[in-house]
Amino acid sequence: MFLTVAFFFLGLPLAGQSPDWRAVEEETMRHFQAILRLDTSDPPGIELPAVEYLKKVLDAEGIPNEILTRDPKRPNLVARLKGSGAKRPLLIMGHTDVVNVDPKKWTFPPFGATRNGGYVYGRGTVDDKDNVVACLMTMLLLKRLKVPLDRDVIFLAEAGEEGNVRFGIKYMVENHYSKIDAEYCLAEAGGGVRAGGRLRYVSIATAEKIPYAVRLVSNGPAGHGSRPLRTNAIVHLAQAVAKVASWQPPMRLNDTTRTYFERLATISTPEEAERYNNIVNPEKSAAIQEYFAEREPGHNSMLRTSISPNMFQAGYRVNVIPSEATATLDIRALPDENMEQFVNQIRGVINDPAVKVESEFRDTRPGALPSPLNNEAFRVIESMVKKHYEGVVTLPMMQTGATDMAYLRSRGMACYGIGPAVDSEDGPKGFGAHSDQERILESELQRFVKYHYEIAAALAAKK
Repeated sequence: MFLTVAFFFLGLPLAGQSPDWRAVEEETMRHFQAILRLDTSDPPGIELPAVEYLKKVLDAEGIPNEILTRDPKRPNLVARLKGSGAKRPLLIMGHTDVVNVDPKKWTFPPFGATRNGGYVYGRGTVDDKDNVVACLMTMLLLKRLKVPLDRDVIFLAEAGEEGNVRFGIKYMVENHYSKIDAEYCLAEAGGGVRAGGRLRYVSIATAEKIPYAVRLVSNGPAGHGSRPLRTNAIVHLAQAVAKVASWQPPMRLNDTTRTYFERLATISTPEEAERYNNIVNPEKSAAIQEYFAEREPGHNSMLRTSISPNMFQAGYRVNVIPSEATATLDIRALPDENMEQFVNQIRGVINDPAVKVESEFRDTRPGALPSPLNNEAFRVIESMVKKHYEGVVTLPMMQTGATDMAYLRSRGMACYGIGPAVDSEDGPKGFGAHSDQERILESELQRFVKYHYEIAAALAAKK
């Protein structure tokens, strides 16, 4: 498949043209900075300026588009380039909202799109206006080059991904699914990982864990603090939280995580590879899982449904034993987890009639099986990794966080998260997504735009 795709692009039968990448880079930066400078923080959630900008650009190019909205301030934009219909559509997607900021903590203005030292700084540079601009440039290039298409290419610029999906993907799936229905989707969450300035691997997000919340409620009689009670609600709650926190739910691999660890082992040190290759070895698995829990929490979370006690509320005076104490657990479930059964397991672990275990409302996502690793889309993306990213290994990955692809996977759409390469050191230093100095390497943004375009063209263009 790689040879076929590579040959296709060497010939590049795109109406006899190939992009002028120098001009594309200049235009990409212009649009990227313009979109970054629009404050689309969520909350409060006002994506309208970004959608207005995108619509103006698309209209000028004659690309059909429409705005669909539950709230006029929080619109979604859908643009479509028509194909022959020989194959089902390709959806490319990015969200226009960003998490809110505390401007006092920023060295560069969070909505200034400052270029400095080869980086662009600003809220949304890697979450997710990089994908928004890549989708925009892909649509513009396909249209300008008059690329003959076997698939419709649909661009969804969505609202509300940062915790308010009822305005974005949930609204679109429940009310306008026919306008975004596709065989394949390209969205956020994957990307290259650099260490020490060198590219190590490129990930493709093919699955994700599903967020839930569980509330523990402990009740007991109130009393005077000078007379300690064995029925103290805080004591019972603390013991319950300790039991849950020390419990390791069962490990369960799927196609994505199994392949991820197998491929990761090939680029790791011998010591690391020994662990990654023996995760399911019954003689070594327990020790490896404990090692992950202590030193590689991300990998530990990929193995199982995880629990993190993150909120604790109790008491109002130092000399009063409270009658109620509560704790909230952040549950990140494997895609196929039966949550009713899992909550019952938590009750069994706690085993205390003084503590109630209740499911709590959360802006969650539907569960869905991982996207396939053996179809045209994955093979094309993997071949483009080899072409654009120095031939490094491709790792299919299950995200421990949540994305809007879950809504599409639950409807049977095969979704793949892609993104630019970032430095693994950036997150701990405060330069990553949601941080106070969010940034992206200019060179990696430009490489990502080219990679994104050529994936879309390889999947959608007539062969």
